[in-house]
Amino acid sequence: MAFGYSPSYCSFWRTLLGLYCLFTLVHTVISTPPEDPVKCVSGNTNCIVTNSLGAFPDRSTCRAANVAYPTTEAELVSIVAAATKAGRKMRVTTRYSHSIPKLTCTDGNDGLFISTKFLNHTVQADAKAMTLTVESGVTLRQLIAEAAKVGLALPYAPYWWGVTVGGMMGTGAHGSSLWGKGSAVHDYVTEIRMVSPGSVNDGFAKIRVLSETTTPNEFNAAKVSLGVLGVISQVTFELQPMFKRSLKYVMRNDLDFNDEALTFGKKHEFADFVWLPSQGKVVYRMDDRVAVNTLGNGLYDFFPFRSQLSAVLATTRSSEETQETLRDAHGKCVTATTISSTLFSTSYGLTNNGITFTGYPVIGSQNRMMSSGSCLDGLEDKLTSACAWDSRVKGVFYHQTTFSIPLTQVKSFINDIKSLLKIDSKSLCGLELYYGILMRYVTSSPAYLGKETEAIDFDITYYRANDPLTPRLYEDFIEEIEQIALLKYNALPHWGKNRNLAFDGVIKKYKNAPAFLKVKESYDPNGLFSSEWTDQILGIKGNPTIVKDGCALEGLCICSDDAHCAPSKGYLCRPGKVYKEARVCTHVPK
Repeated sequence: MAFGYSPSYCSFWRTLLGLYCLFTLVHTVISTPPEDPVKCVSGNTNCIVTNSLGAFPDRSTCRAANVAYPTTEAELVSIVAAATKAGRKMRVTTRYSHSIPKLTCTDGNDGLFISTKFLNHTVQADAKAMTLTVESGVTLRQLIAEAAKVGLALPYAPYWWGVTVGGMMGTGAHGSSLWGKGSAVHDYVTEIRMVSPGSVNDGFAKIRVLSETTTPNEFNAAKVSLGVLGVISQVTFELQPMFKRSLKYVMRNDLDFNDEALTFGKKHEFADFVWLPSQGKVVYRMDDRVAVNTLGNGLYDFFPFRSQLSAVLATTRSSEETQETLRDAHGKCVTATTISSTLFSTSYGLTNNGITFTGYPVIGSQNRMMSSGSCLDGLEDKLTSACAWDSRVKGVFYHQTTFSIPLTQVKSFINDIKSLLKIDSKSLCGLELYYGILMRYVTSSPAYLGKETEAIDFDITYYRANDPLTPRLYEDFIEEIEQIALLKYNALPHWGKNRNLAFDGVIKKYKNAPAFLKVKESYDPNGLFSSEWTDQILGIKGNPTIVKDGCALEGLCICSDDAHCAPSKGYLCRPGKVYKEARVCTHVPK
């Protein structure tokens, strides 16, 4: 052990560090808001775009000649018309750019970024019809608040409120539920206004008004569009009368989890799970709708989405880097257990009155219980504190692998993961440093690129090295889980997350892909809103995987040669341990 310290001594300090880091989460600090993801050399020209992590999966830099910030639909039409007339490539960017893959990137250096940052207004709220029309740059937080003003609620949504309406529509964002129409935000949309390229007679731009009753095929294409049909201008949501939720978290062992996962979503409307596989535990979210007059003023303010001190973030990251360097699996497991137990004991940030937690159940209005993200709230404090993933500070830097397994196959998939754990029980402690495997329910959607069946969405977050050629501790276990899901169970990857390999051949998994591509061809025959990345994932041209030395370390490829791993560091390409068809980068001691 480094510096001559014993393993128990180091574990003690890691435990103390974990407690210290979590302690800082329960105290409100002023946060520096995230910066604009688009940065330009001069004014709005010579620009680059990135995502909220500051790095795309292949670590490339995405450039454009200009960025435009329309403030009205009329300005948007003018911008699209001018670019169409000039034959320029266009891509849409959002306020915080939370999609991990290269969905915001356009081709070459001469294209145009269209930011919806200032398309952030409420157009109409109709309490009687229970509808709300907003511009596409409105954040989920704004949408929730505007609905509440007229006594209405969006029934399901992602847990992070920093995403925009257009971003959610583009990537198929969702919450967790098997009830009603399911948990996807786009399935509660009744009308979409979209600006697409037009002909000379159209003035080079065309406003399209889409709905299920008037244009069902185009509407189902636009509900999850990947940004290739044009720019969404406005969206109308069908909402519900305000209601309250009653929530409690229960931690159990995972012995019968294989079976319970199949039925739990039928028992609780907003059910989800946090699975801690190395600890053999599951946190069950028992979350149900109750009448709006039920007593309670609870608030959900998830600790990891709160502002965090930059100095603490840097210390925590350095600790994990040291654990990786020393291959200290035990240390990771000790820290993971501390983090998960502390989060559970502090109710993940739930309070009964917005200030303190006094016990379960926590009952609160839907607008206070469904999503959070208070690290976006603060004023500039010179990066003394920030969102944990803000790339301007030394904070968390991670991969995300997120996919939906059909409900009928979830039991087998969970058993496969448990089989891997039997080989080495410490192998997945690294996932638990990032709060465990989040599992949410989704249902089939009429959207052409939406979910195909009832399923559970597995959201796996794990350490990413600053150096793309540095392998990770237990890399092979996580890679095998990824390949089991995608190849053995034909899982659907989340469009806004994942590494490149998840999108290899993905379009073949969608039965309505031909219908989507037909609408795309009609709306944008010259592919001005398409890019190399969207062409690859839609199966039009090229492949999203990148084969080169070290490519499997970052999920740019599935290894087929030792050079795709890190042979000089003892990581070689080997078959999977449970799923023999997998090919993973395994540490082979000399």
